[in-house]
Amino acid sequence: MVDFIQHIITPHIQDLGGFQARRLLPSDVLTLVGPFIFFDHIGPATFPPGKGVDVRPHPHINLATVTYLFEGVLMHRDSVGSVQAIRPGDVNWMTAGRGIVHSERTPDHERSIETTLHGIQTWIALPDEHEETDPWFRHHPAAELPTWEEDDVSFTLIAGEVYGRVSPVQTFSSMIYLDVQLAEGAQFTLPDSYSEQAVYSVTEGLNINGVSLEKHQLAVLTSGTAARISAEQDARCIVVGGEPVGKRDKWWNFVSSRHDRIEQAKRDWQAGRFDQVPQETEFIPLPQEITTRKEQPL
Repeated sequence: MVDFIQHIITPHIQDLGGFQARRLLPSDVLTLVGPFIFFDHIGPATFPPGKGVDVRPHPHINLATVTYLFEGVLMHRDSVGSVQAIRPGDVNWMTAGRGIVHSERTPDHERSIETTLHGIQTWIALPDEHEETDPWFRHHPAAELPTWEEDDVSFTLIAGEVYGRVSPVQTFSSMIYLDVQLAEGAQFTLPDSYSEQAVYSVTEGLNINGVSLEKHQLAVLTSGTAARISAEQDARCIVVGGEPVGKRDKWWNFVSSRHDRIEQAKRDWQAGRFDQVPQETEFIPLPQEITTRKEQPL
């Protein structure tokens, strides 16, 4: 391992019921990068007419989920009453706080045609003082996000702050969440703005300080490293990171700084004490054995 890369994480392929995701966080070597405790690269998955995504209502606590699509459409519904379609370039930020339930499905009007789903979903661990905040949901259309181009590199700031720009997406801790597309031969420098940063290779053709990063790898940078990211061909990467929020436990789709809080969430879901999602009659039961369960939440 070179001194400017702390870890190279390869994905675990996760079956989400009809399509696959590459799961990078949490991993065997690292649980969090900044506040990011979960990182899934979804698809690309193609669905024939009549098929689609149907992730039934399921609960979260003490975290925020962020959905960002490259291709396709998902319909989000949650227990605070939100109903929102997310399209490529939009940001869906859902703060679970003390508890929320949501579903993700292919919209009805999309099911009559062949569709493709491709994107990134992350979970953000909330700081201790915000873990039990009231749940809320906000949608940010692509046009609201800071986007700019420099030397054949296109940037979209999904959340957080970098290069003197600030995303309008409300966050609870200091972070960077950046989508970068590079033309062949282009490069940019990622400053050492945060204690923890990582670069995910959506495509082939990326190098970090001259070292090749294979497709679908997450390179966790050594703290204090300013990295030069370059492209041998047209390429795309996602940058995540921020300041650490402290140790977190994760079980199923519950995240908390307190193990007893996760145990309480298990009991609450089992007993039906979470709020329901309007217009939804299904739900994902509390799993008895995580490792054997096919259907995973988004």
